Amino acid sequence: MSGTLSAVPNFSSEIRIIVGAAIIADGRVLACERSEPAEVAGRWEFPGGKVEPGETEHDALVRECEEELGVTVEVGERVGQDVLLGHGRAVLKVYTARLVEGVPQLIEHAEFRWLAAHELHTVPWLPADAPIVAALPKFMGDGA
Repeated sequence: MSGTLSAVPNFSSEIRIIVGAAIIADGRVLACERSEPAEVAGRWEFPGGKVEPGETEHDALVRECEEELGVTVEVGERVGQDVLLGHGRAVLKVYTARLVEGVPQLIEHAEFRWLAAHELHTVPWLPADAPIVAALPKFMGDGA
């Protein structure tokens, strides 16, 4: 899979890179409930979004967290593997992150919750986030 992904910059108009932030604080991760579009409203995700042309994945994640939550984050390690989306037209990459400044606000989401590792399966995640949720506990420290 890594050989395919190394070609992503050459095909950026065809394959979109979506980044997500697993924001971890005190052994808990921030989960956000989608408010729209209707087909995914009520499902849970990690905050994030599309990497814009000329933007690094880390820069995109910092920008998206500011836009969606009103917070500044420091991006850390990758969590899990790349997740193909949209019949291979996009790829999701999730990174750990820590809050540097601000308190999360409901700007684009209906609700958010701080979940310990044993609580990760208490919300209905978007299908694309399932493999990330499975890989997440080892990054969460003592909050399990």
